[in-house]
Order: sequence, then structure tokens, then C-alpha cells
Amino acid sequence: MVDNQLNNAYYGPSIPSPSKSDYRRHNNNGCSFCSCFKGCSLICKIITTIIVLVAIIGFLFWFIVRPDVLKFSVSEASLTIFNFTKNNTFNYDLSVNILIQNPNRRVGIDYEDIKMYAFYKNLRFGSQTLGKFFQPHKNTSNLSAAFKGKQGIHLSSNQMSKFNKEKNDGVYGIDLKVFLNLRCILGLFKSGNVKTKLHCDLKVPLTSHNGTSSSLANGFEATNCDWVYKWRLFH
Repeated sequence: MVDNQLNNAYYGPSIPSPSKSDYRRHNNNGCSFCSCFKGCSLICKIITTIIVLVAIIGFLFWFIVRPDVLKFSVSEASLTIFNFTKNNTFNYDLSVNILIQNPNRRVGIDYEDIKMYAFYKNLRFGSQTLGKFFQPHKNTSNLSAAFKGKQGIHLSSNQMSKFNKEKNDGVYGIDLKVFLNLRCILGLFKSGNVKTKLHCDLKVPLTSHNGTSSSLANGFEATNCDWVYKWRLFH
């Protein structure tokens, strides 16, 4: 009797399948990026529109201006005095010429502050501060600086050994570092301040006062400078 009741058990009415409105209510509880335009609203549309507009403006700016990087190199370097006396007094007479190439067709460069430092074996022995100047577009400008004088510099035994080797070779490794503050000019628009640091690793032959190189050294070879920059929208 019990078995017949179980076999003929009544399971009740069938459960209706979820309606489309139920799915809609469930999906509206969260919002993925892909569903923004379908249900989630105005904020996603605004954000996406802004991104598209910025991309278009950026592309148009690049297409019209075609900005290109500046190029820095040391075209000439002359070293006529470079020696140490017994009391660690360093005598030097170094002159350099830096080429700055602005390949941009529409962008000029306003150089507001230029400082140069000369180093030997990580020891600074000379410095120069140059005045402001403006570089037009599609232009190559020259910066010249002279480092001349004497000062007390102590070299370690290892550094002195390297100095003696370079003295025998007639060529000295000198590091030239240049710090520039500049702004880019496009029509009436002036960019924020850009701080630029140049590093020029030079091999400079010692020359006589009549301009000839020592017997063991060839002439100076033009050297490209590595550089990095930091851009500021405002001062």
C-alpha cells in the first residue's frame, strides 16, 4: 500500500522558468564595462566619449606638429693643460662646443637656465653658467664653454694610476654634465618647465698651445650626449 502511494506520488505544479524581466533585474545589480552601453548608463558613455575625444585630439596634435626629440652632441673639445703638481693642485684648461639640434618644424625652444660641470674621475673641477637664449624650429645652435684654472683635488692611488696611464696615452676621460631648464614654444602656447640633464662621456686628447695633438693621440671625435628630462606643467 505504501509502495503504491510512493510510486504515484504527486510532485506539485511545475516551476515556471525565469522571465526576461527577472534576468534584467539580476543583471542590473552590477555593471561590467562591456554592458555599459546596454544598461548601465550615462557615466560609462561620458567616460568613453572623453577617452575617444582625447585620443582624437592627441592624434591631430601629433599629425600637425609632428614633435621630434632634441639632439645634443659635443662637436669640439680642446684640452691644453691637464696636470697635477706635487701638492695635489690640479691645473686645467678645457674648452668645449655643444651642438643642439632642434629638428621640429613648428616648435621653438626657450632655454631659461644652462649650467655645465666638468668632472674627472667623479671629481668636479670646473663649472660654467650660460645665459638664456631662444632656438627657432629647424635650427642648430652652438653652446661654447671654457673651464680654466687650478684647484686642490685629491686622487686615490687607484685614480692616480689611471691618470698616469691616460697621461701616457695622451687622452683623458672627462665627463661633461649639462643641466638645462627649457620650455617648448608653439605659436602663442608655451609649455610647462622641462628640466633636462645631459651626460657627455668625452675622450679628449691633450693638445699643445699651437693646436696640435700629442704624438700618441688622434684628434677629438664628435660625441653624442645621453639625456633625460622631467616635465612640469606648472612651476
